[in-house]
Amino acid sequence: MMPFALFTVGLFLSAFFSGSETGFYRVPRARLLLDSRGGDPVARGLFWLSNNPTLFVATTLIGNNLANYLVSLAIVLATAQFSIGDPTISRTIAPVILAPIVFVYGELLPKNLFFRAPYRLLHSGGPLFFSFGILFAPISAILWLLGRGLESLVGQAPLRLKRSLARNELRQIMQDGQDAGVLRPAQRDLAHNLISMTHLPIKRLCQPSNRTPWIASDASLQQARRMATRHRVAYLPVRLSSDGPFIGYVRSVDLHLDDAAPASKMRELPSLPDDLPFVKALLRMKSTGEEIVMVVNVLDQNVAGFLIADELVKPLFRTS
Repeated sequence: MMPFALFTVGLFLSAFFSGSETGFYRVPRARLLLDSRGGDPVARGLFWLSNNPTLFVATTLIGNNLANYLVSLAIVLATAQFSIGDPTISRTIAPVILAPIVFVYGELLPKNLFFRAPYRLLHSGGPLFFSFGILFAPISAILWLLGRGLESLVGQAPLRLKRSLARNELRQIMQDGQDAGVLRPAQRDLAHNLISMTHLPIKRLCQPSNRTPWIASDASLQQARRMATRHRVAYLPVRLSSDGPFIGYVRSVDLHLDDAAPASKMRELPSLPDDLPFVKALLRMKSTGEEIVMVVNVLDQNVAGFLIADELVKPLFRTS
């Protein structure tokens, strides 16, 4: 009974660690990122292992060696307990008979299953894998230190997965979505443009202040109307004087609603730092309903330019 139990446990561990190794390299990292940010503790642990692959490899290596040891011990105990005649012959024949079983059910089948459904199976077995990771931690730490020593000698740093996913991987995901009919070409282009511009600072997108038409706070209604019509703009920044600071803006449409002075139609002009990423600026402007913002240089606090919300979204709809 003991040999059978050891063989079963060893076969299970071999299947589990062999399959987990395949699933780990096949699992979509985008799914791990999204689920980990969504609060899934298992996905968060798997994502952490993606950032520390040495520990994952050490755990699977120890687990596979333990599984092989249990299978070998079970075969030795079984041949000693149930052999008839010369035990040497039994010890020779038993591994030959059981090797195909171990290969199919301990290696081939689990690897194939994890290859086909990596996230589902890896997520289901995540808690068990973490438990073995804690159990094997003393030995894994030694292997991790050995790996770090080899990396320092070779001069190569370990591959780390940052939270900003690799752009080419996301492109492939979107292309697969289009091929599967989940995404239309326009949706794919929108997502691709958004990813490409995520970290682009707004100073590269704003209209320079020296090329932006503006009016003084004491400008007449006719002057403001002529300025808006000549440059065909929807918004006019307002300066306190010809060389003074910008204190607000007026909408061109408001200039034609009545004959009141432009200063009475002036709206607040928010400001944003010029190193703010594109996506953060877009989200802020859309969430607060800001139509135009002033972009300020973070070094000297001078006005770098202006951003208009409607113009800011146009690059997102470029077709590739």
